[in-house]
Amino acid sequence: MSFFQKKPLDHGCFSPLSMMWEDISEWPCAIVPLQVGVLQFPIPFARRCYKLGKSLRKAIESYEEEISVAVVATDGVSHQVHGERCEFNNTEWDMKFFDLIENDPVKLTDMTIAEYATLSGMEGSEIIMWLVMQGTLSASVRMTHKSYYLPSMTGIATAIFEHRAEPFTQREKQNHLNHMNHQLKGAEKLEGTYPYTLEHRHKGFRINKFFLHRLTVPELRKRFLEDEESLFAESDLTEEECDLIRRRDWRAMIHYGTTFFVLKKLGAVVGVSNPHIYAAMRGETLEDFQKTSYVNVQYSVAGGEKTK
Repeated sequence: MSFFQKKPLDHGCFSPLSMMWEDISEWPCAIVPLQVGVLQFPIPFARRCYKLGKSLRKAIESYEEEISVAVVATDGVSHQVHGERCEFNNTEWDMKFFDLIENDPVKLTDMTIAEYATLSGMEGSEIIMWLVMQGTLSASVRMTHKSYYLPSMTGIATAIFEHRAEPFTQREKQNHLNHMNHQLKGAEKLEGTYPYTLEHRHKGFRINKFFLHRLTVPELRKRFLEDEESLFAESDLTEEECDLIRRRDWRAMIHYGTTFFVLKKLGAVVGVSNPHIYAAMRGETLEDFQKTSYVNVQYSVAGGEKTK
């Protein structure tokens, strides 16, 4: 885990999240999960994980707000939990790994997964996720604390690193933002097109959550059809969002930040076909829409007789 604050000197440590606070009944921060699958092959190789970390650092440094970010990598060091080689450990390699991740992480990126498995056990090769964390740090780091013990099948370790880098300059931030936005440049000018941006996602989060997490439950779908106001009252929807749903204003919901995929689910619940939704978004009647449609049939994700 790397504490990554947008300041010259930052600190970090490897440990499960539960070790960071005494009371974790409520996290005192927002958590964005990033899953790196390492159990089912093919799995990402070490250099790819390291480069992912470097991209994360650029994104963090380029973020407009001055916020503190902790990048957490949590997995055991050397161990294997299956086969005739189960309970394999290699403390000597674990210490070598500590040295390399501090002083020569690039050397670790040259190793194959088979080499990691040979030295640290097959499940121990999951330590490549630590390279994601290391990639978010500066080229020069200093380990200020290390602990290690082997209680059973898995070596457990924590470490604290001192991050030694100046924050990105404004020019560096802008260059990275330009790089990230290059692929979508110009899409915002397309008439009748609304890329689903972070701003749209943030604004439409409540209404998308309502469709995806409430209306997927059969009992709640039934209640919605019988008395949708009662569900609105139990939700965190704003009055504006409730009004959009009441009016079945498909185009306005798209403008607001609702994804089309959840609109199709709402259409299936209330008995409105996909072509009806398409026509409404173009401001046309179904008949006019079908004059330019390739397939003049009515269909829905509900299927069968549920499509009116």
